[in-house]
Amino acid sequence: MPLGEEALNTGDTAWLLTSAALVLLMIPGLALFYGGMTRAKSTLNMMMMVMGALGLVGILWVFWGYSMAFGTDVWGLVGQPFEYFGLDQLLSVAEDSESTTPPMAFVAFQAMFACITVGLIAGAIADRARFGTWMIFAGIWATVVYFPVAHWVWGEGGWIFEGTGILSPFTSEDVGVIDFAGGTAVHINAGAAALALAFVLGKRLGWPKTPMKPHNLTLVMIGAGLLWFGWFGFNAGSALAADNTASVVFFNTFVATCAAALAWLLTEKIRDGHATSLGAASGVVAGLVAITPSCSAVTPVGAIIIGIVAGVLCALAVGMKYKLGYDDSLDVVGVHLVGGLVGTLMIGLVASDLAPAGASGLFYGGGFDQLIVQTIAAVAVLLYSFVVALILGKILDLTIGFRISEDEEITGVDRTTHAEVAYELGTSGAGGKFAGVGAAAAAEAEREGASA
Repeated sequence: MPLGEEALNTGDTAWLLTSAALVLLMIPGLALFYGGMTRAKSTLNMMMMVMGALGLVGILWVFWGYSMAFGTDVWGLVGQPFEYFGLDQLLSVAEDSESTTPPMAFVAFQAMFACITVGLIAGAIADRARFGTWMIFAGIWATVVYFPVAHWVWGEGGWIFEGTGILSPFTSEDVGVIDFAGGTAVHINAGAAALALAFVLGKRLGWPKTPMKPHNLTLVMIGAGLLWFGWFGFNAGSALAADNTASVVFFNTFVATCAAALAWLLTEKIRDGHATSLGAASGVVAGLVAITPSCSAVTPVGAIIIGIVAGVLCALAVGMKYKLGYDDSLDVVGVHLVGGLVGTLMIGLVASDLAPAGASGLFYGGGFDQLIVQTIAAVAVLLYSFVVALILGKILDLTIGFRISEDEEITGVDRTTHAEVAYELGTSGAGGKFAGVGAAAAAEAEREGASA
């Protein structure tokens, strides 16, 4: 039965718009989280990369982003790029609409997902990327990777859209991929691109010999808190209604994050002898990432198990960059790529038919089918994003240059690119004559590390 505007559910609409605002809040939260983790001389640049992506992708969403993600399907790969160009057709409710919320509420909600996904990538290349080149990369990557992948996962007809049946040849039953709020489209997608750019830009001067610790852990903790708060909109808002699914998802998001934070801290304590505030903040984000795809498919106990596994594995994964030799500055790979894989794959193990998604994983008598389709979806997104980001990043590096010069990196990208500094401390105290001595020593250490 056609609903039309008179039958819109105001409660669902209010929840969806509130959720969109919560996801928007996550973006400055991410900027604070990343900004606190960098060195002081590149804090503003890191924040600008996140906020710059917000502004750019938000505009692209109006002209072709939404159409590519949610337009009429083209071969299961992408929506028709200009079907909703300018979004004019979506300003009113169609008489034959069966949705309980206005179309523009969904447009706004999904726009925030696109913006934060691109911003996540920036953390891997802190301290050394040209801002202008980053903005070009962000626009192109959003267009050729994020928008199509969002269609794969959430667009009607997308090749890994739940229930399309395209993956049925790999299973004994027609089992659909479950990705409730973006384990593949957001976190695996961004993490794979971050790894590619870490290879393209190379290591920071002096890394790993020169200590490059977070300059402001207070900002990190504030950012983590804002991310956790906003993530309830990210996950529970994906129910698109103020209903039982949103309630289950909300609570699963909460307990998985608690478990991941504790698991990360325990891993740190056993490995390093200390449980740190950075570990707590990172554990929070790891738990949020892992529960994102699985929050509608598991019980609260299942959510806790996913949180524990994510907390331990992500804490171990962030140290792999030192062994493998890639400089992922702020651990985007270790947290988002690994956390996204954990959450996506564990659906195939601990999904319960008691949860809203109604699927059963291997440990709940469902066999291997769900695990198989989750693995195919995760690997496909990972490879596509990595390869395209690697090629795009390399082309930009060879043509207009992606990395700042050595002198700019030593001086600090905040000052050389933005003509600003995060902390204007004047001529006394920490900003007085002894600050120059410290800066000179740090610069000399970077030069020595670069020449080693």
